[in-house]
Amino acid sequence: MIKHEALEKNIGLLSIFMVIAVAIGGLTQIVPLFFQDVTTQPVEGMKPRPALELEGRDVYIANGCVGCHSQMIRPFRAETERYGHYSVAGESVWDHPFLWGSKRTGPDLARVGGRYSDDWHRAHLNNPRDLVPESIMPAYPFLADTRIDSTLTGKKMAVLRSLGVPYTDADIAGASEAVKGKTEMDALVAYLQGLGTLIKSKR
Repeated sequence: MIKHEALEKNIGLLSIFMVIAVAIGGLTQIVPLFFQDVTTQPVEGMKPRPALELEGRDVYIANGCVGCHSQMIRPFRAETERYGHYSVAGESVWDHPFLWGSKRTGPDLARVGGRYSDDWHRAHLNNPRDLVPESIMPAYPFLADTRIDSTLTGKKMAVLRSLGVPYTDADIAGASEAVKGKTEMDALVAYLQGLGTLIKSKR
């Protein structure tokens, strides 16, 4: 048996035991979540993102939106009163990668779907200060001039299907046509309008 004093004075040995202790503690909290339906099963009525929303999510990632906007409402009154129903794990089971984020330079977007019109989103993305004078968000007018590469959408869906997202052969076959001629602005607005709409807010 290692004496406590010897353990405290040996930094290498102490470090090893600390890593073991943290690993055991972490695993006891994380592993059970892999076997709970509430964290592994989609919420009722959930469907895979349509082709245009899927492309919009990639536009969201490519332009660094997750760096300023979180997509995870904590179960606290201050958060639910401002943003809506707290986030549920089943809403994100098909997201690869997760976009929960932690930075809120801008507001949380987990429940932004349906809160504003498409025209509002377009105007806001074109120049945020036209609608929110105090906004420090960059303008993204170039999104309206950039076309989606429709040849890649079906391939993205096929990859996601291999990760467990239940896209059908019909979804994949029709993906290119669904986004043909659409701009990155169209796609991003579609993505934002689809966020958090399955769980109705009580706000």
